[in-house]
Amino acid sequence: MTQNRVQDGTQVVAIDGPAGAGKSSVARAAAQVLGFSFLDTGAMYRAATLRAMRQGVPLDDSEALARCTAAMTYEQQESDGGTRILLDGEDVSESIRSPEVTRNIQHLDQIAAVRQHLVALQRDFGLRQPTVAEGRDMGTVVFPRSRCKIYMDASLECRVMRRALEMEAKGLAVDRDLLLQEMKARDDSNIARKESPLRPAEDAVLLDTTAMTKEQVIDTIVNLARERLAQ
Repeated sequence: MTQNRVQDGTQVVAIDGPAGAGKSSVARAAAQVLGFSFLDTGAMYRAATLRAMRQGVPLDDSEALARCTAAMTYEQQESDGGTRILLDGEDVSESIRSPEVTRNIQHLDQIAAVRQHLVALQRDFGLRQPTVAEGRDMGTVVFPRSRCKIYMDASLECRVMRRALEMEAKGLAVDRDLLLQEMKARDDSNIARKESPLRPAEDAVLLDTTAMTKEQVIDTIVNLARERLAQ
């Protein structure tokens, strides 16, 4: 019975929300508590973006970007230090988080062929094992049969602050006004796109984390998962 639930996607905790809502860190922690695998779908798009940039693919050539994405090899490995992202065999865990990749990712996540290829990889991952998956369309497109869908959000100002602190901790210089403009533009782009727009699933729990600590968010997700996946 459990194996059947894994294979139909109901054993996936699907977490969606805008950039800077804190999805990755809390999803990874919740997965550890639950004993589930963690799927960082944003890292897939970042890896595809980095590959295109390195190969000099024009970012306005949707067909070339789709071919570049389809040709990449992608692997995600869990370690004591977090999640390692391997692109064509190279550890790019840090490289994919650069400001340049962040600025250019919108060129790829708007392309239907790119999204369809990566969605297939994401779905295959989640249908093979109990998973906590975070992204933009986990509950609406990738795992619509998930019994535990969560839409995480926070005020734009809070999300900008969190992302800035995260970047500064890595020694990166941050222009917070520019970061706010870029994050607002990315929100608008994600919401307005035709292919898998950012929106809560109809049966998702809305979780505003603006005034919550990381520990409170993790506890909330774990409790929701245990309650809903046991049904």
